[in-house]
Amino acid sequence: MTSRPSAHGGQKIAFAGFNMTESKIKGRKFSNRVRRWIDTALQGTHNHYTCYLPGKIGFLSSVILKLFFSGIKVNKDQSLILEKIPKNTIIVYTNKFKSNFEYLFYYTRYKINGLPYPEIGFDHRIYMWQPVSRIFKIVLSYLDYIYHNKTLPDPYKSGYIRQELINGRSTLLSLIEKKGFYRRFVKAKTDPIQYLIEIQKSIDRPIYIIPQLMFFSKKPTRNIPTIIDILFGTEGKPGKIRRLVTLFKNPGKVFVEISEPINLKAFIEIFENRERSIEYLSLVLRRDLLLQMNRHRHSITGPVLKSMEELKQSILTKDRLQSFMEQYSKKHDIPIQQTHKKADSYLDEIAAKYNMSIIKIMATLVMWIIYTMFEGASIEKEELNRVKTMSQKGPLILIPSHKSHIDYLILSYILFNNNMPCPHIAAGKNLSFWPLGPLFRSGGAFFIRRTFRGAALYSRVFTEYIYKLLEEGFNIELFIEGGRSRTGKLLMPKLGFLSILLNAYKNGACDDLIFVPIFIGYDRILEERSYLHELEGGKKEKENLSQVLKARKFLKKSYGRIYIKFHDSISLNELLSKDNTSLKEMTLKEQNALCRNLGHRIINAINNVTVVTPHALVASAILTCSKKRFSSDHMMSHVETYLNYLSSQGARLADTLLLDSMHAVEHVFDIYVQRKFIERISSNKGSPSSEAQFLVNENRRLILEYYKNNCIAFFIPAAFTALTILENDAFQFSASDLHSGYAFIQEFFKNEFAYDVDKTSEYFVRKSIKAFIDDAILMPHPVLPDTYNLTSAGFRKLKIFSRFLKTPFESYWIVLNFFMRNPQNHINTKDRLKKIQRRGDRMYKRKEIEHKEALSKINYQNAIDYFTTHGIKGSDDTEKIEYYSEAIQKYLSHLSL
Repeated sequence: MTSRPSAHGGQKIAFAGFNMTESKIKGRKFSNRVRRWIDTALQGTHNHYTCYLPGKIGFLSSVILKLFFSGIKVNKDQSLILEKIPKNTIIVYTNKFKSNFEYLFYYTRYKINGLPYPEIGFDHRIYMWQPVSRIFKIVLSYLDYIYHNKTLPDPYKSGYIRQELINGRSTLLSLIEKKGFYRRFVKAKTDPIQYLIEIQKSIDRPIYIIPQLMFFSKKPTRNIPTIIDILFGTEGKPGKIRRLVTLFKNPGKVFVEISEPINLKAFIEIFENRERSIEYLSLVLRRDLLLQMNRHRHSITGPVLKSMEELKQSILTKDRLQSFMEQYSKKHDIPIQQTHKKADSYLDEIAAKYNMSIIKIMATLVMWIIYTMFEGASIEKEELNRVKTMSQKGPLILIPSHKSHIDYLILSYILFNNNMPCPHIAAGKNLSFWPLGPLFRSGGAFFIRRTFRGAALYSRVFTEYIYKLLEEGFNIELFIEGGRSRTGKLLMPKLGFLSILLNAYKNGACDDLIFVPIFIGYDRILEERSYLHELEGGKKEKENLSQVLKARKFLKKSYGRIYIKFHDSISLNELLSKDNTSLKEMTLKEQNALCRNLGHRIINAINNVTVVTPHALVASAILTCSKKRFSSDHMMSHVETYLNYLSSQGARLADTLLLDSMHAVEHVFDIYVQRKFIERISSNKGSPSSEAQFLVNENRRLILEYYKNNCIAFFIPAAFTALTILENDAFQFSASDLHSGYAFIQEFFKNEFAYDVDKTSEYFVRKSIKAFIDDAILMPHPVLPDTYNLTSAGFRKLKIFSRFLKTPFESYWIVLNFFMRNPQNHINTKDRLKKIQRRGDRMYKRKEIEHKEALSKINYQNAIDYFTTHGIKGSDDTEKIEYYSEAIQKYLSHLSL
């Protein structure tokens, strides 16, 4: 080291070496102190990322976010989906488009609601809302990591996200982002879905992926964007400015829906996925999630709304219709242009003109009607949510019972108010009058003629219109009974429209059809007076403007509550898969059988969810009393018997019956007295009110019959069984003794009462016997198997149940009486019904018929259909007339007072 041997020089060099060593030591000490300081500040880890937002972000930030997002709605039923997620699971929320706005909302709202909230956002970068101390740590960790590794820190490669998920933190994953494909497939960045699948394969705890959808409008997307859509984004995917304007201008307009969660563990363990690669599974899962979210959005906004001109163009130029029009022109020897003109006019006559602005106005009007004329509507949100979920599988075919013009208004309102699109409604052409016709058309109504007879071109245009609605994905509402029920009970299904739907499905209009049986009922019906007029033989008044003006008087009355119940949906695909068959492979005969089966299945489903109201229960008790005069105690004993039976059958009761049945019954009984449906007969002064006698007003029996029929479906199996026991004429019998008698009555009244096509008569007999045992009507024999004894009190109660059948038996007796007096060649089918009515009136006046309600045109027509299809067309068919005459008289003798 030394160039000179002198001590001075050596000392110099030694001194210089000492200084160099000392500076290195000092540098190392400083570096160590800085390292210790950085490690202390970073808490020994570089895992400080902008994708993580801690639970505590400061009071001011929390308040600002809470106020900012306060206008966005998350309904309670949506939150329940999250609450039902099993404990000890890893929760990953997912949305469609990457958005810090949505991430911050879910973080804020779910934290406030005490739900698992996303603290980590996959590939999100949150700066503004981080605590200051955390921003410092993030910057420091990034600088330190870059200094040592010459690259940015990666939360995936470091295992940070994996560990946080395992530790129980919830995350948000976005399926679509700008340059997402480029990042994953070109730059080979980590795919979050693939990352989740890798984690799931290595742990036992299930990962639940929960799709989230934020809506800024319920309006359907238009196929032609407006200038506002172009500049500020669509309502489905608004830009920042439009999003903020909507949030502050109409905060209640923005809402969140939660779609069906996906169990990632179960997804991986599906048989066809077990041997697949992680890359393949990630692609399939992303596709499935996007498809599910798109379908969920579609179930709320409805399909893309096209102009009427575009729909007409698509329908009228379709090859099937073009080919048919050419054949039609040749057959009728008319120019093809004239056929085209007729087809165009038919489409104008039929088609709806869906208008969201009109729908909003009508929704406000219907809400006002509900709370002015009625005491609100009862509906179970869980049932509706199941329907909404099913709508993601295919177009909904909504099939409500039809008792009032209010039906289609209330159903559309309920759907619209619960974030579902208003359906296209099949309405009779009689409702297309001005001014309501154009309004109904704007609300989704399309008009249909009562008959297609002799209108081949109209029929084909209508069929193609329905095909187009299903192809576009619109939900359709139809009334399978064909019209409003004037009797109170469900009418037998009209299968024409159902057949059109099945053919459209067969021709590929949609992947599935989801049939939704719906009960709509009322404490009191608005059309009471007009129904009474028609049932007494009056002519139905045609709908017109004057009727609308007269309807103002109804606003002054109260009609109780409205009840809406949704039966479990019927998927056509699932129905066909049970029989392992395909609609395309069916013959015409087999398809017609399927159509009949489906129609009766739907009617039976509506009956099963019917709500029993106090008005229906009291009317039933009054009309089945054994004597013309009765006391309130007598009536109440019938009500008690019926309530016990309904409870055993799991029938749905009105809210008022559930809260306080006796009070509800007494209240309705008083209403019937005030409305003079029943009349109080003067009693001795000072005698208790319970001893007062009452008498049914004969002029009002038809209205009471209407309300009785609202719940009669529940009592029919018991009535059939009770009458069969009475016919058996023995106090001891076996269940097998009743099967043939029950089957006969069920078949005899097949045009009156629907029944479950999947159940046998033996099933219904067994079920009724069990209910009778529970009510001490029957006692099982102590020794003999399958044998029962009738109790003394039970005989009286069997009479109570069997009297539900007296009215239809009397109606059928009138029709049979007509046939036995008139030879077939003397019967003109056009005048037949009028002659039967006159015959019934004479028999009633002669007291051969007891119930005035038996003089029903509808019952007469059902009886005509039954007898003519069973070989009775006139007095010449003596053998069959004698057979049925003997049977009816035998049953009526058991039903006599």
